[in-house]
Amino acid sequence: MQQVQDTPEEWRVVATTTPFTGKKTSVRTDEVVMPDGSVVGRDYQVHPGSVAVLALDDQDRVVVLRQYRHPVRQKLWEIPAGLLDVPGENPLHAAQRELYEEAHVKAEDWRVLTDVYTTPGGCDEAVRIFLARGLAEAEGERFEVSDEEADMELARVPLSELVRGVLAGELHNSCLVVGVLSLAAARSGDGPDALRPADAPWPARPFEA
Repeated sequence: MQQVQDTPEEWRVVATTTPFTGKKTSVRTDEVVMPDGSVVGRDYQVHPGSVAVLALDDQDRVVVLRQYRHPVRQKLWEIPAGLLDVPGENPLHAAQRELYEEAHVKAEDWRVLTDVYTTPGGCDEAVRIFLARGLAEAEGERFEVSDEEADMELARVPLSELVRGVLAGELHNSCLVVGVLSLAAARSGDGPDALRPADAPWPARPFEA
């Protein structure tokens, strides 16, 4: 039986330009040599990477937030998430920060739920989604938010209701969709305690311990 596993590979690039550089991301054009020897231009967004947190409380509810997303002109229900702003940043530390800043919550137990490329056909963004359990209110003042986050709503929704909403086409945020379905799959398999540890290697975004 063939092993089904993604593998590293890099086709030769003969030229690269960066026609756009933004605040957090940029657009790159690579001239890539195809298997037949032809050279084709490939445009893609260069992204620092992200982390997301599926935070599950002792009543089997997930911490979610509702936020305006301008590119799709919708308010989406999401799980806490954020950019890996510092190259080489430990993704667990970033996830703990995002959970505190967006939900004012801390967690005792952390596992890697799944790793995903959000849109590999046009962007190199890699996201690590954590499962966080043993939730408690964080100490100190709430983090001061701005822009879209100033309009953010917080809620705790049963995992079963989120699974239903994903399958009904009512919830669309990629990290929420992947996170809740991954947890449901883990429960039907070896269980969440068999998930990878929070410091598991992440080749897509190498980090320091």
